[in-house]
Amino acid sequence: MKHDLEANKQTAIAFYRMAYLGEPARAVDLYVGAEYIQHNPLVGNGKAAFIEYFDEMAKSYPEKSIQFVRAVAERDLVALHTHQTWPGGEEYVTMDFFRFDEAGKIVEHWDSIQEIPEETRNGNAMY
Repeated sequence: MKHDLEANKQTAIAFYRMAYLGEPARAVDLYVGAEYIQHNPLVGNGKAAFIEYFDEMAKSYPEKSIQFVRAVAERDLVALHTHQTWPGGEEYVTMDFFRFDEAGKIVEHWDSIQEIPEETRNGNAMY
């Protein structure tokens, strides 16, 4: 099965943006396949646990924002590199990986998050 890499990148971005900004049930309905395997240890497995987690996040942190810095696709995977800003000025860089099924739906997720420091030893930006 050949995946439409550009379509998968756009799906991953739309899914993440919609869930992150407060519509996780709609995001799951539109973009998730029959199963949803979660590897983030703070989120339960499956669609219902994902929706519950992001509903709570939207209630607790309505002022958060996200920028999508880059998206990379290969075979059935899409990687997103994001910049998140949270209340109080906390900023994070995240890297999320999504696996797609043959129908172009998201079925698995991994992520990593790191707070953006004010200074770095190497002088390089996080992006």
